[in-house]
Amino acid sequence: MKLVFATHNQHKFTEVHALMPPHIELVSLAQIGCFDDIPETESTIEGNAVLKAQFIKNKYGLDCFADDTGLEVAALDGAPGVYSARYAGQGGNSEANIRKLLENLHGLENRSAQFKTVIALSLEEDLHLFTGICQGNITQQPRGDGGFGYDPVFQAKGSHKTFAEITSEEKGRIGHRGKAIRALVEYLFELHD
Repeated sequence: MKLVFATHNQHKFTEVHALMPPHIELVSLAQIGCFDDIPETESTIEGNAVLKAQFIKNKYGLDCFADDTGLEVAALDGAPGVYSARYAGQGGNSEANIRKLLENLHGLENRSAQFKTVIALSLEEDLHLFTGICQGNITQQPRGDGGFGYDPVFQAKGSHKTFAEITSEEKGRIGHRGKAIRALVEYLFELHD
């Protein structure tokens, strides 16, 4: 089975590719000649995942899935949430986003947060959603040099390390994206039974 993963983020593509079973051939946007900046204009994580999957389905007619992920921080009323990637503004990057997050949490005791990934699968004429959540806390300062995005400041519940300090295999096992991908893969396996 061939499935397009609608992301331009190479880190994300590599992470998801490692979690896919051998019978699913993961195809990148570059492989189908898609270099468009796919819009993310919805107000929810679910909405953006659906928007991206439908964009590829409508333009290329291919079975695909897309994900959207947000970091939801309790003390910030769920922010940055759907705006996680551009929290520090359009020209912002991961370091700027982390800096802004830590500034906004300065002096606050409650540092609980969760990463939420929603995958929208567009398969033939149907659309399916799969969600993965990883609960944890925001650290006082960045630690580790692995991962990407907010990984240096996110510590999963029950762990003493940030996502940037653990292996990609461990992150895949306990993390939000891994949970959502496993739900997707389970569904795809059931289709083949």
